Amino acid sequence: MEYDYLLSLCVILLSTKFFGIISRRAQMPQVVGSLMAGLFFGPAVLGVITKEFFGQQICLMPSPLIKHLAELGVIVIMFTAGMETNLNELKSSGKSGFTVASCGVILPLCMGTGLMYLFDSEINLPSALFVGAVLTATSVSITVETLKEICKLQTQAGNIILAAALIDDILGLICLTLVTGMASGEINLFFVLVKIIAFFIFVGIAGLTYHVYMLWFDKVNGEKNLRRYPVIGFAFCMFIAWAAERLFGVADIIGAFAAGMIISMSPKGDYIAGKFDTISYLLLTPVFFANIGLEVTLQSMSWWLIFFTAVLVFVSVISKLAGCGLGARMCGISRHESFQIGLGMVCRGEVALIVANKGLAMHMIDEKYIGPIIIMVIICTIVTPIFLKNAFKDRETV
Repeated sequence: MEYDYLLSLCVILLSTKFFGIISRRAQMPQVVGSLMAGLFFGPAVLGVITKEFFGQQICLMPSPLIKHLAELGVIVIMFTAGMETNLNELKSSGKSGFTVASCGVILPLCMGTGLMYLFDSEINLPSALFVGAVLTATSVSITVETLKEICKLQTQAGNIILAAALIDDILGLICLTLVTGMASGEINLFFVLVKIIAFFIFVGIAGLTYHVYMLWFDKVNGEKNLRRYPVIGFAFCMFIAWAAERLFGVADIIGAFAAGMIISMSPKGDYIAGKFDTISYLLLTPVFFANIGLEVTLQSMSWWLIFFTAVLVFVSVISKLAGCGLGARMCGISRHESFQIGLGMVCRGEVALIVANKGLAMHMIDEKYIGPIIIMVIICTIVTPIFLKNAFKDRETV
């Protein structure tokens, strides 16, 4: 039996806390420290893959268990975000969120495609579009955790960012379907749209069923706060997240967020939400953020690729900042809040890497571009929480 995962968990928990304290003292969000801990102990910096202690090879890289805990971590983050979200405010942000998400997909797609034509004269349109599709992805989990940490998730800008990021995932799925279809000669956009609509119908039916059941269950138990309520709520979250991914092709984090909103409107919603702070802070959230850094591997690059990487990072930041900021301004949002919204959408993450790996598997993205894409994701992941915290801090001092 393998026991190295115990050492991995020990290193992850201690290092994320240590780097988190350093980040907080440096006036940065603690999530930055967790990300840096993963990078520091991963192959990208120290290259700590295996070490020999007392005659045994000890593996510090994530085991399958660590990876599954990381996946569970992002689901819990979005689940708790859903439980803390005011549904009425999110509804009021829906139109603005759609506009922000649309602009935040179109501009990065166009700028990313243009960048590839500028640097690679031999590239074809589907390949260039695939890199553009990588830039459309937004990692909502990191932005959500940052906004929760600075207590800005329930502001107008926070609600618009949340709505836009969730819509961005759906638009990104449609964009990826179109690009993949162009590469393979098949476009099943209608089928994708039908599955997305079916998912929301499914969520509505499941939510109504859960609400009715919890009203009856609460009445039977005399309205007591029992530990079975968080268990039922979390099981419901896992089921909706599984159904979203496996049955409807929608990201599991959207299912988890939807489950959180459903539970927030049901009996014992506040009680259930309060029970997830400990497990999220103690284990799942640190593992998720550290695992992002632990998964990063970089190859040696030429000076030309280094220059391309710098331009790619610049384009990835500007395209989201300008696109989402412009979308917010079109909805009558103030300049400063539009800037905050644009910053909140800059962060990339696992979605961008999944799209890049899919492009690599389909031979639509040259292997030499994977390193620059990974570096772009890392930089966007680290700088977004820092800039976002400063943007909200500046607003408080105005």
